[in-house]
Amino acid sequence: MVVKFRQDAGLGGNEAINIKSLLLKLKVVSIFRPLSDDFCGMSLRDLSSHRFMLINSNQSKGRQHFTIAHELFHLFIEENPRPHKCMLGNGIKNPVEQQADMFASILLMPEDGILQLLSKNEIEKGEVSLASVLRIEHYYSVSRQALLNRLSDLSFINKTSKELLLKIQVAQSAREYGYDTSLYKPGNNNLIIGDFGEKARILFDAGKISEGHYIELLNKLDYDGNE
Repeated sequence: MVVKFRQDAGLGGNEAINIKSLLLKLKVVSIFRPLSDDFCGMSLRDLSSHRFMLINSNQSKGRQHFTIAHELFHLFIEENPRPHKCMLGNGIKNPVEQQADMFASILLMPEDGILQLLSKNEIEKGEVSLASVLRIEHYYSVSRQALLNRLSDLSFINKTSKELLLKIQVAQSAREYGYDTSLYKPGNNNLIIGDFGEKARILFDAGKISEGHYIELLNKLDYDGNE
């Protein structure tokens, strides 16, 4: 499933994904807005296969990437997707949401790619160093929690090692190893990815909408008519 999706999207088997470029390629109109703490995102697909995604910009960029990959499952893999909200929580998820989480995890962090970033000694012992964790999470642009869950699912770390790594302060550890900490911070506030503005311009040039309506649509993109 994930292998075919990567192939169809023109992605290599192990490479890190540029999420924003992928959304553009797949023509998924994506809007990032500050939302409530427990709301991750949502997606919609209409009968004409137009696809839309809403992502919470208040969450860390690493968390946003996982949410986007999760929603791609609903938009491209799930046969009959229904409008839904993806929420944070420790409760048991339904089978479809579990599948979407697994899809996101495998899509963002392919097993063979992770293997190439680990030493043979780490794999054999089931104990991955903090240095390797930082290197992998920054290569794949994922959150610490998502990466440790993936490493655990692949049996690359044991339960004890996972618990110890979870106790380490994320941003502080990144700074101590010389990494940029923006991955762990909110971002992309009010960003819109897709051809929303392009379609508005085509309608205006074709005389199908007025200049006022066109400017109104551009204002949704934070367009400043004086620039």
